[in-house]
Amino acid sequence: MLARKGAGKEAKLSYSGHVLMENRNGLVADVEVLQANGTAERDAALVMMEAIAGDHAVTVGADKGYDTKEFVAEARNLNATPHVAQNKHARRSSAIDGRTTRHAGYAISQQKRKRVEEIFGWMKTVGGMRKLRHRGLHLVGWMFTFAAAAYNLVRIRNLATAFAGGNA
Repeated sequence: MLARKGAGKEAKLSYSGHVLMENRNGLVADVEVLQANGTAERDAALVMMEAIAGDHAVTVGADKGYDTKEFVAEARNLNATPHVAQNKHARRSSAIDGRTTRHAGYAISQQKRKRVEEIFGWMKTVGGMRKLRHRGLHLVGWMFTFAAAAYNLVRIRNLATAFAGGNA
């Protein structure tokens, strides 16, 4: 599918890679690659939330793009508390209300969710994902998953070194 990054920009063959990150250690828990479209981020998030093992409640941090009534309702149906940044522009109300934002965990989730950008930065600079050399959803998905696994290995090594006090 051809997609544009902005008004007046050229259309390019595009895929969108998505990551589910656990907040404690910043490890990649799940990945999803979809055709780029206007709702791919929210669709991927719901698919990954459905795949979370167990029936315990989880929290999901996300940016303003996820602040829609449909996403918030579906996340709650999946036993996930959406800690989504409120999108309060003119003529718009947020789907997230005070029941969620009043808790200390909401503020923590909003800080931790920015760590996912470290994953994408590593995948682009080191993992070879800035310019793909493959075409097709299956191959791109495989490469994205491989890069995420490599990131986890590097992250685990760095966490082990930090835990051991630099003696590992």
